[in-house]
Amino acid sequence: MAGALEGITVLDLSRVLAGPYATMLLGDLGARVIKIEQPGRGDDTRRWGPPFTANGESAYFLCANRSKESVTVNLKAPEGQTMIRQMARRADILVENFKVGGLAALGLDHAALHPLNPGLIYCSITGYGQTGPYAARPGYDAVIEAQGGIMSITGPEDGEPSKVGVAIVDITAGMQAVISILAALHHRSRTGEGQAIDIALLDTQLGWLANVASGYLVSGQAPRRYGNAHPSIVPYQTLATEDGLLMLAVGNDDQFARLCAVLGHVEWADDPRFATNQARVAHRTELIALLEAEFKRKSAPVWADALLAAGIPCGPVNDIPAALADPQVQARGMVQQTQHPVTGLVPQIGPVPKLSATPACIHRPPPLLGEHTESVLAEWLGYSAAQIDQLRAAGAI
Repeated sequence: MAGALEGITVLDLSRVLAGPYATMLLGDLGARVIKIEQPGRGDDTRRWGPPFTANGESAYFLCANRSKESVTVNLKAPEGQTMIRQMARRADILVENFKVGGLAALGLDHAALHPLNPGLIYCSITGYGQTGPYAARPGYDAVIEAQGGIMSITGPEDGEPSKVGVAIVDITAGMQAVISILAALHHRSRTGEGQAIDIALLDTQLGWLANVASGYLVSGQAPRRYGNAHPSIVPYQTLATEDGLLMLAVGNDDQFARLCAVLGHVEWADDPRFATNQARVAHRTELIALLEAEFKRKSAPVWADALLAAGIPCGPVNDIPAALADPQVQARGMVQQTQHPVTGLVPQIGPVPKLSATPACIHRPPPLLGEHTESVLAEWLGYSAAQIDQLRAAGAI
């Protein structure tokens, strides 16, 4: 079955993670994605490692660049800039994450390309956005996590602030870009007009502070770290069992009463200190001490079976191998393999969306550097073999 975005072409001038992750999602949904890379060098993540495959392909690059074609273009060469303009005339979407003003200096910004293709959706992803006093600064995930506040609420309660274990700001900025692009496509379907999209990593990170930011704005009290606990719900944290940690997520008073029954302490549900969530938050220390003493009596799997049977949300604290091997993960197709031209079968995380009529899928393996340069120039732009040879001799591709 065709993908939902079949017939849509994406010109991908981005590199590293936020932009490539966004364009990969569009590719999985059926769009044709043409990734523009620097000749002889390519995306920086091609060299980020270890780990690498046996044939030297970077796992980092592989994670965000499937379902794409790779075309090498020297953007500093006039011939290269001409090719990008020709591609932009034919594309539906352009995604870039150059520093603010970087593509304007080459005549490839939205203002320059919009007259050539008024329907072009031009998405820029930067650290701080196209406006504001920090617009010219480079943006990196770890710096944004520190500056945007998420580190201040992440990590042990009595330890130092911690970044998230994956570049979560880059990933979610890519997702915000996709949401915005799909909205812009809908707008274009009604009006015929494209538009510029301005995605900032800092804006993205602040956007998903969600209830934590709201709590501060309402109360004026600065949020603090709770480790694996929750600031507003108790008990909602990891607890040590006889053989490891178990994540417990009691979301309401009914669930707490059932928890008390499983533990053999039905009286706790009527205790004024614990009867309501508000009371449990106020008496967090006393309740957690009681729970910890009970949970250490049995193993995590035994507790999980009993709690799940009672309808109480809980789960194991898996490492990555265990998470990827989980039967539910396997049943949902979240670990797949694709045939790479030099590496052979490459395992990858599968597409997240499950669409009934237009399923997302891995359309292509992550490309070799410049693997599709000649085919795209010949088939899409109509270049002859002699013209392609001239461009290669001039260092434009």
